[in-house]
Amino acid sequence: MKISTVEKKGITPEVVEMVCSLVGGIPWPERRQAMADVTNRLLDGKPRVAEDVFGWGRAPVEMGINELRTGIVCLNDISTRHKPRTEDKYPQMIEDIHEIMVPQSHADPHLRTTLAYTNMTAAGARRNSGNRDRQSLPVLDGQQQDQRFPDGRHRSLAE
Repeated sequence: MKISTVEKKGITPEVVEMVCSLVGGIPWPERRQAMADVTNRLLDGKPRVAEDVFGWGRAPVEMGINELRTGIVCLNDISTRHKPRTEDKYPQMIEDIHEIMVPQSHADPHLRTTLAYTNMTAAGARRNSGNRDRQSLPVLDGQQQDQRFPDGRHRSLAE
């Protein structure tokens, strides 16, 4: 019977919890190197076992092992990887939407809240945008895939 690396090294659940909490408090890219160091010392340099035991991704552990081996630290700016918010990309859009929606809005019929309600959909607001530049508006989900047969039936691009 094959003995796992964890059993062979005598790693207890308490040790796993302590290592995870200590490594979790280290900022990147030092965290990646700490994960690699723990993997090298406790798990014989096996990133797949580290993924199973500690719940870390294999890719960062492998990258950390390579960083320790070569001495070259890989830099990546994770903060720039997010998709920019629509409000930041189109700052005028909020005012334009309010301009379109406010005349169509009405108060709660029972006057229980101060919220205003409207029956207009996003597509309706887009149609009512009128003379605004259509190229500056973001694309609605599925708008590019929407096609219709000549008799009016809907057809997706996958058909």
